[in-house]
Amino acid sequence: MKSFLNMSMAVLLTASLAAGCAKSQAEPQTVTPGPESGKSASAEKTELTFYYPIAVGGPLTKTIEAMAADFTKQHPDITVKPVYTGSYADTAVKTQAGVQGKNPPDVAVNLSTELYSLLDMNAVLPLDEFIAKEDKNWLADFYPAFLANSQTGGKTYSIPFQRSTIVLYYNKEMFKEAGLDPNKPPQTWDEMAEYAKKLKKEGRWGLEIPVSGFAYWMMQTFALQSGKNLMSEDGKKVFFDTPDNTAGLQFWKDLASRDKVMPEGVTEWATVPSDFIAGKTAMMYHTTGNLTNVKNNAKFDFGVAFLPRKKSYGSPTGGGNFYIFKDIDKKKQEAAWKFIKFMTEPERAAKWSMETGYVAVRKSAYETEAMKKYAAEFPPALVARDQLQYAAAELSTHNNGKVSKALSDQLQAVLTGTAEPAAALKKAQEEAAKALAPFNK
Repeated sequence: MKSFLNMSMAVLLTASLAAGCAKSQAEPQTVTPGPESGKSASAEKTELTFYYPIAVGGPLTKTIEAMAADFTKQHPDITVKPVYTGSYADTAVKTQAGVQGKNPPDVAVNLSTELYSLLDMNAVLPLDEFIAKEDKNWLADFYPAFLANSQTGGKTYSIPFQRSTIVLYYNKEMFKEAGLDPNKPPQTWDEMAEYAKKLKKEGRWGLEIPVSGFAYWMMQTFALQSGKNLMSEDGKKVFFDTPDNTAGLQFWKDLASRDKVMPEGVTEWATVPSDFIAGKTAMMYHTTGNLTNVKNNAKFDFGVAFLPRKKSYGSPTGGGNFYIFKDIDKKKQEAAWKFIKFMTEPERAAKWSMETGYVAVRKSAYETEAMKKYAAEFPPALVARDQLQYAAAELSTHNNGKVSKALSDQLQAVLTGTAEPAAALKKAQEEAAKALAPFNK
């Protein structure tokens, strides 16, 4: 999932504007959004510019483009132009630059954690009027854990789409080789450390946990498993420097520096699943959004499990939601809502889950015949969904770029050996409190 959201948004915006013309050849389409760019020759035709990121392995641009084409077939009066905008961080930068330039996309998938940042820019539309016109159970069909990052102040501002939890992937063949039961993954932190020691050998790590890009997300696992999330529900306070979090960060550090079961320093987000598929690590923490990538490319039998617990199981949710933007005309807003409904229909949510590994965001998606058949043949597809009962909102606050960067910078300092957990989390807490001060007056 990233060139990464944890960087300060000011730096990212500067880089984005400086690189304005130098579009990557890898992007399927040049980003030229705007409310007026969607006008067709026919006054009856509505054209939507749709930004979307890709943060996991696999050819997902083709999947998104096919879904958009299917929508236009069903709604010939609306044309959706999918625009691949890179990582989540790139997409946030381009979206916010468009908003600031009065040239936003019409609809976009941004991180669910962008909620407060977009609200502070007065950029996105509350969706309650649209929701009120649907069946009374429509919104209730979405998993509550995913809606936690969609709502604030009694309103709903985004609709879950490509959503995830962090899960434990493990190589069953390596478990057998190490004398471990391949059907019994570690259940606790202590067991995970013990298993990782048995699994490590020359040329192979026992465990890998990514650090770059989403250090704060991984840290949330240790916080939640110790009993408390990292922030308040209103996005105005954080709780970084607690004794439980200090112990969790110490445990994470010790896995590398003391136990030597995983790499020291900063392990790249994209490197971890590649290492797992290549047999360079026996276990990994990663998004369930990589499940299909692992399924299609691993040449060995693997398992997927809940993250090991401390006091309890726990994982933050992750991934992106659909947002509709204010600075577009009413006709486009209504067309964007139709597109969101289409993209999250139970059958389509099931198909998206099967093709990616992301969790189908609606309960009814798991009642479709296609998903029932798939889950019966491939039970790991249900693990992340089942873990939702222990899941909580991903770190999201006002001034989110600075707050998450304050934490991620200090986590990296600890994991690279230049700071100790207690002092690092104290510094992160102080920096975050300063960033949030204007919202607590």
